[in-house]
Amino acid sequence: MKIQKEIIDFEKGKSFKLFSPSLKDCFFWHYHPEIELVYVEAINGIRHIGKDISGFTNSDLLLIGSNVPHLNFDYKIQTECRQMVLQMRENFLQDIIDPVPEFDDIRQLLERSYLGLSFSGDTKRIVVEKMHSLMTTGNFDSLIGLIEILQILANSNEVKELNNEDTRIKWFLNDKIRMGTIYDYIHENYDKKTNVNHIAATVNLSTAAFCRYFKKQTNMTFTDFVNNYRINQAKIFLLKDSSVTEVCFQVGFESLSYFNKLFKQHVGETPSEFRKKHLAKIEG
Repeated sequence: MKIQKEIIDFEKGKSFKLFSPSLKDCFFWHYHPEIELVYVEAINGIRHIGKDISGFTNSDLLLIGSNVPHLNFDYKIQTECRQMVLQMRENFLQDIIDPVPEFDDIRQLLERSYLGLSFSGDTKRIVVEKMHSLMTTGNFDSLIGLIEILQILANSNEVKELNNEDTRIKWFLNDKIRMGTIYDYIHENYDKKTNVNHIAATVNLSTAAFCRYFKKQTNMTFTDFVNNYRINQAKIFLLKDSSVTEVCFQVGFESLSYFNKLFKQHVGETPSEFRKKHLAKIEG
């Protein structure tokens, strides 16, 4: 469960690979020198890239830079999840891009990808369509298609930087605590009253030291992270047959009014509003 280096194999004669992984029951907290473009489609999920831990609804398109630790995006998703992952050989465009001024925008995009970039709107829609088309084109045309995708991303203003500092692996290598142990504890206990003293003891830290460690790793307190996880799980249950009141207790909240208030703070709408809007999309 500690950070692993993923070894990526490429087909001979190909500079990138495009595939659809499925690792739902695996905690794969990993990094690799290859830059990666990921599209994930699910009712709801959690992304963890570098120090950023945040939720997404419906889908997400992400560009992840070289050696940035990240968790597999289908981890513990309980509903249908589809993914496309595009991984580029290390430095495969560098010799082409650096001397050519027309590629300046792409070069700058790849240079800032270490922050973790999330794309939305028309950018996401167009790029996903082009990623699908890459699966049926020949080697040369697919390479040109990838360059077109990178140019679209480079010129987009529908982008969010997920980290505000360098979180490449050199920063994480000093961390000896297994984040996977913490994730598993939260997943198994989010519907109960979580005990920070118990999880601190599990990873051999005092409660105060654990709280400092967790805040440094995630930029969130342990309580805030658990509540964030509960809200993300609540979104899944709200789109099933449970009522708002049932969901409140299913995810571990003891007060309906507090659940409603916290949900609106995190999501921007009440549980009832969220359910009505997204159920209409699913049923439509």
